[in-house]
Amino acid sequence: MPLTSADAARDAGADAGTGGSADMERADAPGAAGPAAHAARAARVRLLRTMVGRMHDRIPELTDRLVAEVLAEDPLYTDFVSREEFWESVRACLEAGIVQRAQEARGRRPDLSEAERVGRRRAEQGMPLESLLRSFRIGGRVVWEALIEEVSGEGPEATADLLRYASTVWHTVEQQSTVASEVYRRTESEMLRRSDERVQALLDALLEGRGADGGLAQAASAALDLPERGRYAVVVLRAARRDPGFERPDELAGLRFVWRMRTDGEVGVVALGDRSPQDVAAALRDLVPSEAGISTVVDGLAGLGRARWLAETALATCRPGERRVVRLDDRLPGALVAAQPELAGLLNTQVLGPLDALDAADREILLETLETWLECEGSAMRTAGRLYCHRNTVFNRLRRLEQLTSRSLQRPRDVVELSLALDAARFANGA
Repeated sequence: MPLTSADAARDAGADAGTGGSADMERADAPGAAGPAAHAARAARVRLLRTMVGRMHDRIPELTDRLVAEVLAEDPLYTDFVSREEFWESVRACLEAGIVQRAQEARGRRPDLSEAERVGRRRAEQGMPLESLLRSFRIGGRVVWEALIEEVSGEGPEATADLLRYASTVWHTVEQQSTVASEVYRRTESEMLRRSDERVQALLDALLEGRGADGGLAQAASAALDLPERGRYAVVVLRAARRDPGFERPDELAGLRFVWRMRTDGEVGVVALGDRSPQDVAAALRDLVPSEAGISTVVDGLAGLGRARWLAETALATCRPGERRVVRLDDRLPGALVAAQPELAGLLNTQVLGPLDALDAADREILLETLETWLECEGSAMRTAGRLYCHRNTVFNRLRRLEQLTSRSLQRPRDVVELSLALDAARFANGA
């Protein structure tokens, strides 16, 4: 319930009767006592009581004045808060300020709840902190000017007594603005934390394949500031190789990235625009500290779950330690194997199983020769150059591999089987 002027004056009188005028007494000469000092003190009590009552009666007028001055200096203030709400909060703060000094002097903790409410509310409304603090500074000036107006007709002694209270008036303003500022910052931090948590939750839902759920893609579009319909790709970095020094770019080479660290890997959503996954690979190649897989293009945020799976499949074709950025488009045969580990194991056993009877080093030589020969597009000469051996050595190793596996490198189907089985063996061994 709002205070009346009588309530305010009574508080002021109680303030003066319980030591509230100690500030004034300290201004007197040390040791001052006797009838003259008591008379001066009584006069100050009457002045304080009168001023409190008059200021309280003027709250509506002062509210109008303060609102007008704030809007004159900061016209955008009402872009964040309605004029009606602003007027009411100014009225409440002025009323609280009038009685605050009396409450402190009577040993009560000052009631700063209105300043806390205003600080919290303005943060929620997105108002700049500087605008909020400016309104408190203008409020202090308006109150001080009104006090001077009230005592101007009371004589020089009244003016002198008021000046003794100048620090008190501005201390009240400082307390209110400090509390409002602290609450504003706490509220703003909490809002940012909640906003970040919501964004991460929406991104997780998209990456988990729930983009088709009603309204999810639309909500994520607004939260992430990304078009709901657009061309996207996903990049996944191997979790075991995450580097704390890796700076995740928000924008790179005309591409926008949104990153999410997950327990099973680090994921980046890439807004492609008119670019391609090849551009993503080129942009990240010198930045990522480990292996990374990039999906094919998907249409819209609703497709990010599928894109994440495709990127993870591409990553699965990389050997640990390769430090390569690979695109699924370039690894489709190997991706088929990586995506079906049980079938890959059967293929490895059926095609390359006979090599298990060899010495491990001998087996690895044959597999390395096959792998290099495939990379060299069937050229024995280039294979020999890569392996630092004679081309006849390459022929001998490949011939031996054909005999052990009962496959021929002259038959395309057998070459396909050997190539896929080789990928299965590499993925199974993690090497």
